[in-house]
Amino acid sequence: MKHLPFLSSAAATLTHDIEVLDERGRASTIAIPAERPLTVYVDKRELVTLMTLGGAPEALVLGYLRNQRLVKDISEIRSVQVDWSVDAVAVTTVKGIADIEERTARKVVTTGCGQGSVFGGLMDEVDRIVLSPHARLRQSVLYSIVNTIRLQQSIYKQAGSVHGCALFSSSGELIYFVEDVGRHNAVDAISGLMWLDGIDGDDKVFYTTGRLTSEMVIKGAQMGIPFLLSRSGTTEMGHMVAQQLGMSLLTRCTGKHFLLLTGKERMVFEPELLELAAHAH
Repeated sequence: MKHLPFLSSAAATLTHDIEVLDERGRASTIAIPAERPLTVYVDKRELVTLMTLGGAPEALVLGYLRNQRLVKDISEIRSVQVDWSVDAVAVTTVKGIADIEERTARKVVTTGCGQGSVFGGLMDEVDRIVLSPHARLRQSVLYSIVNTIRLQQSIYKQAGSVHGCALFSSSGELIYFVEDVGRHNAVDAISGLMWLDGIDGDDKVFYTTGRLTSEMVIKGAQMGIPFLLSRSGTTEMGHMVAQQLGMSLLTRCTGKHFLLLTGKERMVFEPELLELAAHAH
């Protein structure tokens, strides 16, 4: 049985109530998303400060270390302890992280929100990633996923100003749904949950409300996920990396509309749905 780290359970309150006045001078109370800094210490060495809702801080930190390629296996981590009284998390590894100073020295500023940089070596490892060539996504399952997200109870519906990410099975079953102030935090938290639960991404579908930048595409690929869906769009580099990896990138996914940009061979179009779509126009 694989060793799992000892984790705190420090989920924070996700919203904060404030008093506002509307255009008619009327007072009311609204909820806004919480946002708090979480400084990550690895073996007592300060690594990074993440701005987060704090809903799944332990999973966020695990996923961050995984997606930054600083830790290859979850068994290398002894414990993850979050302490909101000092806005910090102490990560203890089993044997330390080799060459951590060198590996974290070079940063690439990204278009991300809530994180905004990746350690430079990330970009160098894209060529080594191989996604499952057998994964397929049916058109009807895509529609089911989009509808599940539409119906999902969320902080966004209550308070706005956050991004949501979700992991689905190839049959459309919702496995995880995570929201945070930045989509990169949300994807890292899902990566951490997959690690903890021993779930691989070979036939999984990843959904995000945010745009698919190169960093998002690379993170999805590192999780082994062949399908990335977005309610928004992509960037030129995001498209280029997805094409290079053979990943299926789907954007503008709302209702029965979507744009399939790359990995077109993975999509299974269904005649009856194509016919309905034709009549709708």
